[in-house]
Amino acid sequence: MQELEQILIIFIAAVALAAAARRAGAPYPVFLAIGGALLALVPGAPSPSLPPELVLALFVAPVLVDAGYDASLRDLRDNWAPLVSLVIFAVCLTTAAVAMVTHALVPGMPWAAAVALGAIVAPPDAVAATAVLRPLRPPQRILGILEGESLLNDASALLIYRLAVGAVAAGGFSVQAVAPTFLLAVLGSLIAGPALGWLVQRLFERVQHIPTAIILQFIGTISVWQLAEHVGLSGVLTTVCFAMTLARTAPARIPARVRIPTNAVWATVVFALNIFAFIFIGLQIRPILMALEPSARTQYLLVAAAVLVTVIVVRVAWHMSFNAAIRWRDHRHGFNPPRPMLRPSVGSGLVISWAGMRGVVTLAAALALPEGFPGRDLIVLTAFLVVLGTLLIQGLTLKPLLRALNLKDGDPVAHEEHVARQRMLEAAFEQLPAEGSAAVSLVRKNLKMHLGRPLHESGSPFASFGAEYDDRYRAALQAARQVLLAMRDAGSIGDDAFHTLENDLDWLEVSDPLRAANADATE
Repeated sequence: MQELEQILIIFIAAVALAAAARRAGAPYPVFLAIGGALLALVPGAPSPSLPPELVLALFVAPVLVDAGYDASLRDLRDNWAPLVSLVIFAVCLTTAAVAMVTHALVPGMPWAAAVALGAIVAPPDAVAATAVLRPLRPPQRILGILEGESLLNDASALLIYRLAVGAVAAGGFSVQAVAPTFLLAVLGSLIAGPALGWLVQRLFERVQHIPTAIILQFIGTISVWQLAEHVGLSGVLTTVCFAMTLARTAPARIPARVRIPTNAVWATVVFALNIFAFIFIGLQIRPILMALEPSARTQYLLVAAAVLVTVIVVRVAWHMSFNAAIRWRDHRHGFNPPRPMLRPSVGSGLVISWAGMRGVVTLAAALALPEGFPGRDLIVLTAFLVVLGTLLIQGLTLKPLLRALNLKDGDPVAHEEHVARQRMLEAAFEQLPAEGSAAVSLVRKNLKMHLGRPLHESGSPFASFGAEYDDRYRAALQAARQVLLAMRDAGSIGDDAFHTLENDLDWLEVSDPLRAANADATE
């Protein structure tokens, strides 16, 4: 019971740190990493543990599904060259460089264990980068590359990780022995992931009870990972393909009343998993440090510092070299993108190179190493310090870098949204009779209200009207809510009626009142 209370207190502290990060305008993983480091200094803190085989399924599978669901196949296709460069070449180079540096500093560490460490720290995490970049409205191409990289490099890095861990268990590594199994796992995952996504979607789309539907989504996510691992496929690659299949099929089949609360629950769970990951690894760091002799502790910290420098330098050197080659190609043959997007430049290369913060996947992979794995304590400590170092060094300087470079792309997403709104409105109006009743007129007005151009946009000629409307609308809703609360408190209405009306007010409040003003304002 005492350990449970301590974990709850730590969790509350982590939530407070995340809130402080939002106030400071910093990515919340930065503050969580600092909190994890402070946990290592707390005497008497609990030392919880999880079975290694469950760590990746618990921490990584939901994060991958969440990222895969938001991934854009069109953006992945458009940016295939930089993605291949980052997902395959940058990951392999980082893994190899870290393995060589580690083995040089710790000659007694087996090469397979050094490669495992390289694979653990190789994949960057887009959560911190997008938390910094999105409020600044960077070019969409940069966001698309970073989010696509974060999704796919987990697969490439953890495939290497799996091979390295297997090599340690087998006592050696043979390309001839591993290659057929590896290729079979990759090809099988590329087939099994979409098939399982299609099957799960067909099974779950019939469930209309919202809590049941959400619970089944998490059960399906963990089950897909476990099934893939059980039959010898790649859990990461299967889960990514599974998620991307759901992303293409679910929007047409899941009703809005299920999708809206589902999105909120998934965002909460991913946030909680990030917190738990930093808590768990923070609680594991103290026993490692306390068990080391001062000389060994110094060596471990030296290795961690060297690995941190290596992952930063390799990424910058590789991507800026690739960026130079792409700019040379565009200069020679012209830049002909399939749609408007930012032209590759030194500035865009610098932002992508510097957005290499590590996160929850690195932590989970380190925690998933089995007890007795060669150099496990060194690997866990190094992984945590690399996450902490990249978040502090790169995470806190990425915003000033982007502001200094002042990269602009004309906001193609806003243009696409405007075009889509017009086409949706035209399609909706075509379904209505030209001469209609009062009911048809009301439907037409409501469609214009909700699909028309939002009044709060700076380019809208009714922006000042929209601002006043927003203030009046929210004040009126607040007055209605106060009356409802007073009636409940006075006993004029019961809780059943109260919660029904409270739900109605909640939906009114979370909807965008500025769009609801469009029809009257523009007539």
